[in-house]
Amino acid sequence: MNASLLQTLKQLRLSGLAESLDVRLSEAAGGGLNHAEFLELVLSDEVAVRRQRAIDRRLKQASFREMKTLEDFDWSFNTSVPKRRICDLATGRFLRDAHDVLLLGPPGTGKSHICQAIGRSVIKAGYSVLYRSIFDVVRDFLHEAAFDGDDKTLLRYLKPDLLIIDDMGMKQLPKRSGECLFEIILRRHELRSTMMTSNRPLEDWGKLIGDVPAATAILDRFLEHAELIQITGQSYRLRNRAAGGAGEAKSKPAEKAKTGQSGHRVEDGASTGKDSSERKKSGNAGKEK
Repeated sequence: MNASLLQTLKQLRLSGLAESLDVRLSEAAGGGLNHAEFLELVLSDEVAVRRQRAIDRRLKQASFREMKTLEDFDWSFNTSVPKRRICDLATGRFLRDAHDVLLLGPPGTGKSHICQAIGRSVIKAGYSVLYRSIFDVVRDFLHEAAFDGDDKTLLRYLKPDLLIIDDMGMKQLPKRSGECLFEIILRRHELRSTMMTSNRPLEDWGKLIGDVPAATAILDRFLEHAELIQITGQSYRLRNRAAGGAGEAKSKPAEKAKTGQSGHRVEDGASTGKDSSERKKSGNAGKEK
């Protein structure tokens, strides 16, 4: 590639095309491509590069805590997780109807993994996502500027196609939390989709927020077009500890079989019987004397 052509591509911001042009020129020369076929190839390279850059940019803006995927999820651990429904959400169809999603279940059952994996999938489909824990939300909105006419914080929560609010119910929230959450849900209602996760039943939300009327108003709007997914089962994070405990329980009967009543370990049960009979003979001999 000559320097003049490279400079022109840079001016046009066709960096993807510039990166692959030498390879495509070789393919065209060796494969006998006509002008239209060659042009289609180099332009598709540019489109692919721009698409990947856009995905990388949206992934960064999403602020995920972890880069999770549905391929990484252990579906066999908790069979209550509805794989088909989760995979359907990952297509992003619910975003077109501005529907919401609520994942309910005990801690450690995969709710955070699932919601971040869904977020990553819909980003690849062209949607924008913002991931925040409920504590991030409260911290963002309880900043003084959020209530002094500064709309930057609110706009950040209203703009994405999908807002994910994770960890609802981990602990009681500070005052005015209900006001913050209600404002978000109210402004996004029927316009943009919101996904939430919680380990507490819905009737406890009033106590968590410290504002029963606000909690009622939030749930009234949020649940109107929401898909509720209930997850049960044990904590995936504690699986190794549970497996270790089961192993110890299985080993105890074997240890007990090799232990005498006094608690001392016995090496050989056969020699114990022999030693016992010899002690009896010795005792009887002493009495005869």
